[in-house]
Amino acid sequence: MIMVGVALPSRFDPLSWHIHEMLFGFVMAAAAGFLLTAIANWTQRPPVGGMSLAVLGLLWLAGRVACLLSASLPAVVVVAADLAFPALLLVVVARELVLAHNRRNLPLVLPLAILGLANLFMHLAALGAPLPAGLGWRLGLAAIVVLISVIGGRIVPTFTANWLRQHGRPAPAGVTRLRERLTLGTLNLGMLAWAFAPNLRPVGALLLLAAALNAWRLSRWGGWLARAEPMLLVLHVGYAWLVLGTGLLGFTLLGIAVPQAAAIHALTAGAMGTMVMALMTRVTRGHTGRVLRADPPTVTLYALVTLAALTRVAAALIASSATTLLLASALLWMAAFAGFVLVYGPMLLSARVPSHV
Repeated sequence: MIMVGVALPSRFDPLSWHIHEMLFGFVMAAAAGFLLTAIANWTQRPPVGGMSLAVLGLLWLAGRVACLLSASLPAVVVVAADLAFPALLLVVVARELVLAHNRRNLPLVLPLAILGLANLFMHLAALGAPLPAGLGWRLGLAAIVVLISVIGGRIVPTFTANWLRQHGRPAPAGVTRLRERLTLGTLNLGMLAWAFAPNLRPVGALLLLAAALNAWRLSRWGGWLARAEPMLLVLHVGYAWLVLGTGLLGFTLLGIAVPQAAAIHALTAGAMGTMVMALMTRVTRGHTGRVLRADPPTVTLYALVTLAALTRVAAALIASSATTLLLASALLWMAAFAGFVLVYGPMLLSARVPSHV
């Protein structure tokens, strides 16, 4: 593998390494951060911290190093090092929910387990195992879409309704439980079917139906009513990317002239990137005692990650400008997350401030 002119001994080819680290490095870490934070609120138990959190962090880092240097390490060491983090995370999440008798959130263990299995599939494919091409990353992507659809369906309408009430405005009616289950079930079934049958035309029709249902679901959350607060609006934008990506993927499977790369990057750079940035900024401000309001630097971060996603999708659609758009997308993406470190890093490293600041 070549990276900045230096040959790195990775068993993954460059594209596979990029996909693997996006799904099982970047997004997995973000999912862990959100779940470990949210579970403390859901269960009213002390948050996971201290040595347990340190071990999780070290295992995540060990997995990244092992994948980067995998060609020079025994395969069993690489696989064990990379799967240790999702395995321990699964145990920690399940333990916290079981001890608190929190049955409502226990099903979230399933997409975490699927993520770990998908990671294993990518390693086995790199070792030459006779698996369907791309099964690992498709299954991983499907599991993450499931997490976003379930968790997003809880926090986005709730945060929006709370903000509206605080500003003296009625909350939207929302979605009935039956329609919510139908919408989620269609999306999750469609994504999992695509993971195993990526060329089956009926799956494309199912994904288009899922996109339509989730567009309707999103419209019921009343995002336009809270457009004055970018910290809320960006959550709706993130879910809109999921709707767009699902629809584009459906068109791809139906043979309509939409490159699969456009759909994939709408779901990854778009939905995942936006949701990760939105939640990192919100959680950091909330847990450091700051008002949940986006200041100008935060709005800039949202703009950068949105432009990064737009240019990446455009690169898949406009072949004549693909190289320029890919470079622009990469620079915008790096600026967004480096900017987060610069703006929010000091907040995380300093003492909590009074809640009115």
